[in-house]
Amino acid sequence: MRVLKSIFVFLISLSFTSTYAQYTEVINSNRPGVSKSAFSVGTGIVQFEAGAFTVKEEHVPLNYEVSGFGLDFALRYGVLFEQLELSLDGKYQNDKITFNNAAIPLEDKRSNFKNFTLGAKYLVYDPYKNAEEAKPNLYSYHANKKFQWKSLIPAVAVYVGANFDTKSNPYTAPDVEGFSPKVMVATQNNFNGGWVFVMNLIKDRIGSEFSEFQYVFTLTHSFTPQWVIFGEAQGINSDFYADNIFRFGGAYLWTPDFQLDANIGFNTKDTPSVFNIAFGASYRLDFHKDKKIDNGNGNDGNFKKKKKKKKKEKRTDDFDS
Repeated sequence: MRVLKSIFVFLISLSFTSTYAQYTEVINSNRPGVSKSAFSVGTGIVQFEAGAFTVKEEHVPLNYEVSGFGLDFALRYGVLFEQLELSLDGKYQNDKITFNNAAIPLEDKRSNFKNFTLGAKYLVYDPYKNAEEAKPNLYSYHANKKFQWKSLIPAVAVYVGANFDTKSNPYTAPDVEGFSPKVMVATQNNFNGGWVFVMNLIKDRIGSEFSEFQYVFTLTHSFTPQWVIFGEAQGINSDFYADNIFRFGGAYLWTPDFQLDANIGFNTKDTPSVFNIAFGASYRLDFHKDKKIDNGNGNDGNFKKKKKKKKKEKRTDDFDS
């Protein structure tokens, strides 16, 4: 925990060297999919993201199958400065595993959190912070649509978190119990035409015998201001479990603060095969306030103009008699 505290203090110190806004007029949700954006929700934003999903797995060599449901959630809060976001993430699953390799099938009901994590994410580099560079070319339609080489430079954020796993959890490795660190690097590219590419590189449950590495690649495209589609690839590699999962789906922006989403997920192997259908929603409470500018002379930038008194002018048609 000392390491987590030291990193957090270091991130706070970075905030005094760069202050630029990440607040957006519409909700910035990590759903659909499981990747995390490089950008925070913005100061004064309390955001809740939640979903429900089906569970369907079948292991052909070991002859067992799993069916059930799950719930996942994320509570995100932008605090202190624009680059920092605190989050609480969790995934709960309730299922029934059936072993068919005996004369009479054996069933076992299971339920627990697959993960429960408290963490902090900090944006360390933002190539889009200069508003002048982001302004459209008012004189050329093609200049705004053509590929920009500078868009290959991504925004970069770092994440540090702590997992909490209960003893004898059926969804975790045997030696995983109590607190364990989690770190991540998140990048994001915003391309012309409404395309966004997010990449997460994750090292999870560090220090355990079954520590795992994950990658998540997510590509989204907004073809209207309300509708977004996405495709995602997630890789998981550890001595306890390894898989490659693909997801496809979309989201609908109902209001600037409320989003609905749906997706399907599957893999391409049978040890076990995986198929999920998920529905979710994201909602934010917007308490964001723009910071006042202090120019050092006590003025906050708001000035009241004094009304000028109109001088009474002598009419040109008045003559002395």
